Amino acid sequence: MKKPMAWLVRGLAFALLWWLLTEGSGIAWGVGLVAVVLATAASLRLWPPGAGQFSLRGLLGFAGFFLVESVKGGVQVALLAFQRRPDLAPAFVETPLTLPSGPATVLLANTLSLLPGTLSVHIEHDGEGCRLRLHALDTRLPILDEVRAAEAHIARMLRLAP
Repeated sequence: MKKPMAWLVRGLAFALLWWLLTEGSGIAWGVGLVAVVLATAASLRLWPPGAGQFSLRGLLGFAGFFLVESVKGGVQVALLAFQRRPDLAPAFVETPLTLPSGPATVLLANTLSLLPGTLSVHIEHDGEGCRLRLHALDTRLPILDEVRAAEAHIARMLRLAP
Protein backbone atom coordinates (compact mmCIF):
# COMPACT_ATOMS: atom_id res chain seq x y z
CA MET A 1 0.00 0.00 0.00
CA LYS A 2 1.44 3.36 -1.01
CA LYS A 3 1.93 6.02 1.64
CA PRO A 4 -0.95 8.39 0.64
CA MET A 5 -3.35 5.44 0.59
CA ALA A 6 -2.00 4.26 3.95
CA TRP A 7 -2.59 7.76 5.39
CA LEU A 8 -6.16 7.69 4.12
CA VAL A 9 -7.01 4.16 5.30
CA ARG A 10 -5.42 4.53 8.72
CA GLY A 11 -6.76 8.05 9.15
CA LEU A 12 -10.29 6.83 8.43
CA ALA A 13 -9.82 3.92 10.82
CA PHE A 14 -8.66 6.23 13.63
CA ALA A 15 -11.48 8.68 12.83
CA LEU A 16 -14.00 5.84 13.10
CA LEU A 17 -12.45 4.78 16.39
CA TRP A 18 -12.67 8.37 17.68
CA TRP A 19 -16.28 8.61 16.58
CA LEU A 20 -17.08 5.36 18.42
CA LEU A 21 -15.25 6.44 21.58
CA THR A 22 -17.08 9.78 21.68
CA GLU A 23 -20.40 8.12 20.84
CA GLY A 24 -20.74 10.24 17.72
CA SER A 25 -20.46 13.57 19.52
CA GLY A 26 -19.55 16.42 17.18
CA ILE A 27 -18.31 18.58 20.05
CA ALA A 28 -15.18 16.47 20.56
CA TRP A 29 -13.89 16.73 16.99
CA GLY A 30 -11.64 19.73 17.76
CA VAL A 31 -9.45 17.49 19.89
CA GLY A 32 -10.37 14.43 17.83
CA LEU A 33 -8.91 15.77 14.60
CA VAL A 34 -5.57 16.38 16.29
CA ALA A 35 -5.70 12.92 17.92
CA VAL A 36 -6.53 11.25 14.60
CA VAL A 37 -3.68 12.99 12.75
CA LEU A 38 -1.16 12.20 15.51
CA ALA A 39 -2.33 8.57 15.82
CA THR A 40 -2.11 8.13 12.05
CA ALA A 41 1.39 9.63 11.92
CA ALA A 42 2.54 7.48 14.85
CA SER A 43 1.10 4.32 13.31
CA LEU A 44 2.85 5.02 9.99
CA ARG A 45 6.12 5.65 11.82
CA LEU A 46 5.87 2.58 14.06
CA TRP A 47 4.38 0.25 11.44
CA PRO A 48 5.32 1.56 7.97
CA PRO A 49 3.27 0.46 4.96
CA GLY A 50 4.61 -2.80 3.61
CA ALA A 51 6.35 -3.66 6.90
CA GLY A 52 4.15 -6.67 7.38
CA GLN A 53 0.91 -8.20 6.33
CA PHE A 54 -2.20 -8.00 8.46
CA SER A 55 -5.03 -10.50 8.51
CA LEU A 56 -8.58 -9.32 9.16
CA ARG A 57 -9.59 -12.92 9.90
CA GLY A 58 -6.68 -13.11 12.35
CA LEU A 59 -7.82 -9.85 13.97
CA LEU A 60 -11.31 -11.25 14.49
CA GLY A 61 -9.84 -14.44 15.97
CA PHE A 62 -7.60 -12.39 18.26
CA ALA A 63 -10.53 -10.22 19.36
CA GLY A 64 -12.60 -13.31 20.16
CA PHE A 65 -9.70 -14.87 22.08
CA PHE A 66 -9.14 -11.65 24.02
CA LEU A 67 -12.82 -11.30 24.89
CA VAL A 68 -13.15 -14.91 26.09
CA GLU A 69 -9.90 -14.78 28.10
CA SER A 70 -10.85 -11.42 29.63
CA VAL A 71 -14.21 -12.72 30.82
CA LYS A 72 -12.74 -16.02 32.03
CA GLY A 73 -9.90 -14.27 33.88
CA GLY A 74 -12.25 -11.64 35.28
CA VAL A 75 -14.53 -14.31 36.72
CA GLN A 76 -11.53 -16.14 38.25
CA VAL A 77 -10.20 -12.95 39.85
CA ALA A 78 -13.67 -11.93 41.07
CA LEU A 79 -14.19 -15.31 42.70
CA LEU A 80 -10.82 -14.96 44.42
CA ALA A 81 -11.74 -11.48 45.64
CA PHE A 82 -14.87 -12.79 47.35
CA GLN A 83 -12.98 -15.44 49.31
CA ARG A 84 -12.19 -14.63 52.91
CA ARG A 85 -8.61 -15.88 52.51
CA PRO A 86 -7.79 -16.31 48.84
CA ASP A 87 -5.68 -19.36 48.07
CA LEU A 88 -3.10 -17.88 45.73
CA ALA A 89 0.30 -18.96 44.48
CA PRO A 90 1.71 -15.72 43.07
CA ALA A 91 5.09 -15.83 41.40
CA PHE A 92 7.15 -14.58 38.51
CA VAL A 93 7.08 -16.79 35.43
CA GLU A 94 9.65 -16.54 32.64
CA THR A 95 9.19 -18.02 29.19
CA PRO A 96 10.92 -17.87 25.81
CA LEU A 97 8.83 -16.35 23.03
CA THR A 98 8.37 -17.62 19.52
CA LEU A 99 7.30 -14.23 18.13
CA PRO A 100 9.98 -12.06 16.53
CA SER A 101 11.36 -9.15 18.52
CA GLY A 102 9.59 -5.86 17.92
CA PRO A 103 5.94 -4.83 17.68
CA ALA A 104 4.66 -8.41 17.93
CA THR A 105 6.33 -9.04 21.30
CA VAL A 106 5.22 -5.66 22.61
CA LEU A 107 1.64 -6.46 21.56
CA LEU A 108 1.89 -9.82 23.33
CA ALA A 109 3.24 -8.27 26.54
CA ASN A 110 0.52 -5.61 26.54
CA THR A 111 -2.19 -8.16 25.78
CA LEU A 112 -1.12 -10.37 28.68
CA SER A 113 -1.02 -7.34 31.00
CA LEU A 114 -4.61 -6.51 30.09
CA LEU A 115 -5.80 -10.02 30.87
CA PRO A 116 -6.78 -10.50 34.52
CA GLY A 117 -4.28 -12.40 36.66
CA THR A 118 -1.11 -11.63 34.68
CA LEU A 119 1.17 -8.64 34.36
CA SER A 120 4.09 -8.36 31.95
CA VAL A 121 7.19 -7.27 33.81
CA HIS A 122 10.07 -7.42 31.34
CA ILE A 123 10.94 -8.42 27.78
CA GLU A 124 14.55 -9.51 27.42
CA HIS A 125 16.14 -9.59 23.98
CA ASP A 126 19.18 -11.72 23.41
CA GLY A 127 20.92 -13.21 20.37
CA GLU A 128 18.58 -16.21 20.31
CA GLY A 129 15.24 -14.41 20.64
CA CYS A 130 13.08 -12.93 23.36
CA ARG A 131 12.11 -13.97 26.86
CA LEU A 132 9.09 -12.60 28.71
CA ARG A 133 8.84 -12.29 32.47
CA LEU A 134 5.30 -12.21 33.85
CA HIS A 135 3.86 -11.85 37.30
CA ALA A 136 0.99 -14.30 37.79
CA LEU A 137 -1.56 -14.24 40.62
CA ASP A 138 -1.76 -18.02 40.66
CA THR A 139 0.90 -20.15 39.01
CA ARG A 140 -1.26 -23.26 39.32
CA LEU A 141 -3.32 -21.89 36.44
CA PRO A 142 -2.14 -22.71 32.89
CA ILE A 143 -0.23 -19.44 32.42
CA LEU A 144 2.22 -20.75 29.82
CA ASP A 145 -0.62 -22.29 27.79
CA GLU A 146 -2.31 -18.87 27.74
CA VAL A 147 0.95 -17.23 26.61
CA ARG A 148 1.28 -19.75 23.76
CA ALA A 149 -2.37 -19.24 22.73
CA ALA A 150 -1.92 -15.46 22.70
CA GLU A 151 1.28 -15.83 20.67
CA ALA A 152 -0.52 -18.02 18.14
CA HIS A 153 -3.37 -15.52 17.74
CA ILE A 154 -0.97 -12.60 17.32
CA ALA A 155 1.10 -14.57 14.80
CA ARG A 156 -2.03 -15.32 12.75
CA MET A 157 -3.21 -11.72 12.96
CA LEU A 158 0.17 -10.37 11.83
CA ARG A 159 0.74 -13.22 9.35
CA LEU A 160 3.98 -14.24 10.99
CA ALA A 161 5.49 -17.68 10.57
CA PRO A 162 4.42 -19.98 13.44
